[in-house]
Amino acid sequence: MSRYVRQPLDRRGPLRVMFTTTSMPVGGAETLLVNLIRRLDRTRFAPELCCTKERGPLGEELAQEIPTFEHLLSGKYDLRVLPRMIELFRMRQIDAIVTVGAGDKMFWGRLAAYLAGVPVIASAIHSTGWPDSINWLNRRLTAITDRFIGVADPHGKHLVKVEGFPPEKVVVIRNGIDTARFRPNSEARRKLRRELQIAETAPVCGIVAALRPEKDHRLFVAAAANVLETVPEARFLIVGDGPERPGIEAECRELGVERQVVLMGNRSDIPEVLAACDLFALTSKNEASPVSILEAMSVELPIVAPRVGSIPQAVDEGKNGLLYPASDLAAVAKAMQELLSSPARLREMGTSAREKSIRYGSLETMVEGYEGLIESIYSAKYPESAEIGPRAGYAGNPASPA
Repeated sequence: MSRYVRQPLDRRGPLRVMFTTTSMPVGGAETLLVNLIRRLDRTRFAPELCCTKERGPLGEELAQEIPTFEHLLSGKYDLRVLPRMIELFRMRQIDAIVTVGAGDKMFWGRLAAYLAGVPVIASAIHSTGWPDSINWLNRRLTAITDRFIGVADPHGKHLVKVEGFPPEKVVVIRNGIDTARFRPNSEARRKLRRELQIAETAPVCGIVAALRPEKDHRLFVAAAANVLETVPEARFLIVGDGPERPGIEAECRELGVERQVVLMGNRSDIPEVLAACDLFALTSKNEASPVSILEAMSVELPIVAPRVGSIPQAVDEGKNGLLYPASDLAAVAKAMQELLSSPARLREMGTSAREKSIRYGSLETMVEGYEGLIESIYSAKYPESAEIGPRAGYAGNPASPA
């Protein structure tokens, strides 16, 4: 491959940024990435998407807007993924790569970027346990990584103290949402309830999360069954899809709540679905800063969620939500029952929830954080034109902070 010149920012034009993930199902981290990509300043950045496996529903959406690549990894031990990704990054002349989540894409994405001579290498981590626990293989690439991105202050501390990343390489960019898009919508509420044949006065609790083991939807179903014993008119919506769907459906049948618990699959109208709810519950075993909570709060929904990650920072206990110990069925069912049986308290806490979401998680601030981070690292490495080869790696010591 011919050599090419890395220009300083004032002469470079838009930086080509490749976001690398496994797939793009409907989920919190994936929705966050869609919002980030769409809001990047196109005069300064040209985003692209690399899905090591299939695109997924949100990836298909983005494929209509930006260059999108898929099927680079055929299986866990497919070592051919490395030359494929190197070739892709060179062909696209990528200036920055941001891996999203841990696991294979974090390892292969960073290694391929380094070998392809990509100037900026960053990893965004979205939770504090599986699937985003950092294995020993990924830790070995710390030296070639410019920044590890945490999504909340406690998460940043976790990356340093628990995962062992150098403090100078850890930065926190808070998750942010579009509060103008996620807002109460009485018309959407009536329309969706008619579609689902849910009475206007029925209390509705929803959850939006990919159907993966760590989200523990079975706990949500079990809690719903408990709540229905005292609030029989309640209804429960599960939005998302994934490998756990058959098990969740079986749990609904076993508990006899198939009619009251609706599995809606993937939806592109999440703001409207949330507007049809009265309460949002999360039952994850671990989280960092779930964007779904901020979206629900922006739609004026009180929150019931586990006391993990940065959730206690986002949700003010007793004011705009109720927190419980993770995996505690009795506690989550009690919290859901307490709020669903009190319409006045739901409304009061919902108002507080939106006020908090506006203060806590701005989409504009999140986007500016990524833009500033990428540009600052690039500028530090290329203050003036520097010729590099396709395998030259970094200018200078790759382990030194930018």
